[in-house]
Amino acid sequence: MIDLLSRLVRDAIVAATEAGELTLVEIPEPHLERPRDPSHGDWATNVAMQLAKPARMAPRQIAEIIAERMSGHADIAAVEIAGPGFINIRLSAAALQRVLRDVREQGADYGRVDIGKGRRVQIEFVSANPVGPMHVGHGRWAALGDSMARVLEHAGFETQREFYVNDAGVQMNTFAKSVAARYMEINGVEVEFAQDWYQGAYIREIAQEIMDAEGPKWVEADPEARESYFKEQAYAQVLDHLKRVLHGMGVDFDVWYSERELHEPGADGLSPIESSIATLREAGYIFEQDGATWFRTTDFDDDKDRVLKKADGSYTYFAADIAYHKNKFDRGFDRVIDIWGADHHGYVKRMEAAVAALGHPGKLDLVIGQLVNLFRDGEAVRMSKRTGEMVTFEDLLDEVGEDAARYFFLRRSTDQPLDFDIGLAKEQSAENPVFYVQYAHARICSILRKAAGIDTADESVEIASMATALIPDDAPLHLLETEAELSLMRKLAEFGEVVEVAADQLLMHKLTRYAEDLAATFHQFYTQCRVYDPENLDLTSARLYAVDATRQVLANVLGLVGVSAPERM
Repeated sequence: MIDLLSRLVRDAIVAATEAGELTLVEIPEPHLERPRDPSHGDWATNVAMQLAKPARMAPRQIAEIIAERMSGHADIAAVEIAGPGFINIRLSAAALQRVLRDVREQGADYGRVDIGKGRRVQIEFVSANPVGPMHVGHGRWAALGDSMARVLEHAGFETQREFYVNDAGVQMNTFAKSVAARYMEINGVEVEFAQDWYQGAYIREIAQEIMDAEGPKWVEADPEARESYFKEQAYAQVLDHLKRVLHGMGVDFDVWYSERELHEPGADGLSPIESSIATLREAGYIFEQDGATWFRTTDFDDDKDRVLKKADGSYTYFAADIAYHKNKFDRGFDRVIDIWGADHHGYVKRMEAAVAALGHPGKLDLVIGQLVNLFRDGEAVRMSKRTGEMVTFEDLLDEVGEDAARYFFLRRSTDQPLDFDIGLAKEQSAENPVFYVQYAHARICSILRKAAGIDTADESVEIASMATALIPDDAPLHLLETEAELSLMRKLAEFGEVVEVAADQLLMHKLTRYAEDLAATFHQFYTQCRVYDPENLDLTSARLYAVDATRQVLANVLGLVGVSAPERM
């Protein structure tokens, strides 16, 4: 619709120029947007004010000329001038009714846009250290990253989901020592447990699993051999656990990338870390000072230069991250998105500098998210009742379920802390936003079954097929003219725009907000309009058409946030 209106505005300017009503050398592409106040129309443009200087006319006079030439088109009910020269456009009922046919014809593809043009995007998210359970913040990033991938795919991008496994470095050795110590304790050996070792009860659980499988044979083994073996065993157990928990929320990764690969020599004898530093050196961004190797990130507006290789010969985490991002772009991605926690905020500038220095300026998007605060009955929740330790992502998922967890994680912009109300997420009422949206979908399915004379207990009926058979393609949609009907069609028409904004700006909360708005608009429609009227079958047919279109769009938006669209509740 916005493309059609842009063309109509531009055609009006061209026609007025050719008729001598406007004196213009160049015709700009008009910008249209939805007014914040719906009473001002469906769309508005300030193009008249843009043209005032080149046309040497008052903007309101220009707006009147454009409005006169646009009036009368079948898709436009009215063109009004506001303020100094804003042009407000109201769509005709016929234009809005056509949206319903678009939904029926396109089905699950309705709302697709093609801003991606097939470009390849990699989204790296969660990337929890494989040394313990995920916290609830990881759950937020899981929901965000997976939904982001779904939306970008709907917007014409080719996407890949990636989990970066931090399986090298000091934390893995500490992890191994912690598990080995608990294993020895299980076997009656007194061990001095260092304060910086991992303390959680899960460490003992992992050690017990090894004990159950291997027995006490490692008690007398060489300590280094024991820790080396336990590191791999415990790491594999935790990684498998992470995969199972994420899969339980409907999040599956295309690639699990091991940090260890960055330290292994390639065909040229250099590790990816060494190779990336060589690339930066060749570009002139590396220098030596105080026995260390530095990256001149200040060339890219960082506040200070950064060490890549310490004087003792060890590499910094930043060096590994540079090698990892070089690897991403070497794999042919046109755009890379990283989702990080709030504690990484100070890392942004240096990572942008690295990607720019590697020859990919502007192709890295860093999404920094804020913390998740859990509440129950208005009280903050910090400890698990089961273990007496922190509430893990798995604990939350077990309590509220996949749908509620995903939906609640996406309801706020990532730059805002998220207050997650556990009680509300479990409540089956209109106060619970995910229940409210899902109930709208289930209610529509009930309406369609009733109209088709199908027993509501019959679960063998496929709703979409039934609706296609029940509602004729040529239903008389021109009968849908009440304000409640028009408002519903307007809301359905917005879906493609919501997808485009969400994909372009990586704002997934736009989807949940739209879902709730659409559900509210439908409920208002259902309250004001009698859908099934045996004395007016034509109007019944048209309204059922609108109801089923709403069902489809609700299913589409819920699919993009990874939440089910139940047919019964």
